[in-house]
Amino acid sequence: MESNAIYTTSDAGLSRFFGKIYGLVGMGVGLSAVISYLMLFPLSHVFVNILMNHSWVYMAALFLEFGLVFLASGAARRNTPAALPLFLVYSALNGFTLSFIIVQYTQAIVFQAFLSTAIVFFIMALIGVSIKRDLSGLAKFLMAALIGIIVASLINIFFASSMMSFVISIVSILIFSGLIAYDNQLIKKVYYGANGQVTDGWAVSMALSLYLDFINLFLNILRLFLASIFIWEGPLVVFFSKLD
Repeated sequence: MESNAIYTTSDAGLSRFFGKIYGLVGMGVGLSAVISYLMLFPLSHVFVNILMNHSWVYMAALFLEFGLVFLASGAARRNTPAALPLFLVYSALNGFTLSFIIVQYTQAIVFQAFLSTAIVFFIMALIGVSIKRDLSGLAKFLMAALIGIIVASLINIFFASSMMSFVISIVSILIFSGLIAYDNQLIKKVYYGANGQVTDGWAVSMALSLYLDFINLFLNILRLFLASIFIWEGPLVVFFSKLD
């Protein structure tokens, strides 16, 4: 009897590897979303108390978050059992800090930004998996551009320019969209480079990269929506005031 199997053994293994990684990404994003929801609604009194009286808690969480991402990444690359718990703790803490950003937007804008992020992520992931061209060179350029954007963002703290925020958001969206494609291509490289013998540590490492891509893409789409409002609201107000 002839086999009608579509996948080879290698393809099936790669699919399982992708499935494991995206399962972890889903867990991370879901955990962050749940924690943000809890902070903004059932635990809103705790959120307000921190915001009004204990702002140091938020700042401490940001520093802890920064350290956790390096700890989780290092543990994943060493394939230690601590990798997954560190990733989940980081995702939960990120949900806590995200709540202080999300509260600045309406629920409609947050939903639109999340939906837009999911669509862009899906498209770029497909491109990364299917494209034949090696994206390693592009990744180096994107990382260099990311450093430039971080510097520009720090400078804009002092200028508070809506137009600059708008440009930074657009460039950041392009950067993280490219990194999503690259990281998905990298998953295949890692799998075939290890001859299919990939460890759980690699799955956590790649999940962490994709999680960071998703969250940063989401945040920049949120900022783009807000910057767009500020840029267009001013001229429109002036225009209609002239009509009066």
